[in-house]
Amino acid sequence: MSSREDEALALAAVDALTGQLALAPKPGLPDPRDLGARATRKDHCSLRWSAKALAPGLAAMAAAARRTGEPSPQLRAELGAIGRCTEHSVGLAGGGHRGALWTLGLLVAAAALDPAARSEDVTAIAKKIVAHSDRRAPRRSSRGSSVSAKYGAAGARGEARAGFPHVRRALEALARSRTAGAAEAEARLDALLTVMSTLQDTELLYTAGPLGLRHVQAGARGVLEAGGTATDAGREALFALDADLHARAWSPRGSAGLLAGALFLDALATSVSSRARAA
Repeated sequence: MSSREDEALALAAVDALTGQLALAPKPGLPDPRDLGARATRKDHCSLRWSAKALAPGLAAMAAAARRTGEPSPQLRAELGAIGRCTEHSVGLAGGGHRGALWTLGLLVAAAALDPAARSEDVTAIAKKIVAHSDRRAPRRSSRGSSVSAKYGAAGARGEARAGFPHVRRALEALARSRTAGAAEAEARLDALLTVMSTLQDTELLYTAGPLGLRHVQAGARGVLEAGGTATDAGREALFALDADLHARAWSPRGSAGLLAGALFLDALATSVSSRARAA
């Protein structure tokens, strides 16, 4: 049974995911403009609704971590089982968010193991969890694992096994943009583009191949090199990249899920700092 602390972690993770969904324009990704402007396979309303369906599963993952008490093989197996059940529930609510569930589930469990941990400690704990194999996982290969094997890309599992380096890069980008005076939405978009500029996104590799992936990475770097989304030149480059990726039907979904992970850790850091000041 989950506690209030577990439910709070789950809600913080869902808030991070819906906060990512609210950003616009997100190059190649659904955003609030899709409500009237585009007919996408999974529109923005559906994605917001299905994001909320993650909450019970994420709370159960946090509860499993507290009960287990360490990043053990047992915890890894429990998280895998809960994740597969949650995927089914999310599918009934409209689908989507598989990559975000993987990232947020591991980070929520890691945060539950050490509620006072800093962001870098949470990612390190998540790395220890995923170092164990999930022996109950289905043996059939997924599209992501097939693409990873074909192109040598790290994929979602590789990102976790490395301690979520792109989540950490997104956190650094958030801090830089805020310090430079960017509005919160602009700082979050800069963080997304930072992830997009280097991530070997298996979804993009599947749909666009290596040349397409490099095209997207270069486009994201172009926005940042133009000054970021807080500048006129950067904003113009952002809109151009968004139009280009939507026209090509290329979607960097992996970057979106990792940004959600960064926003979750950012919210946790703010909460820990507030508790420390109150004490």
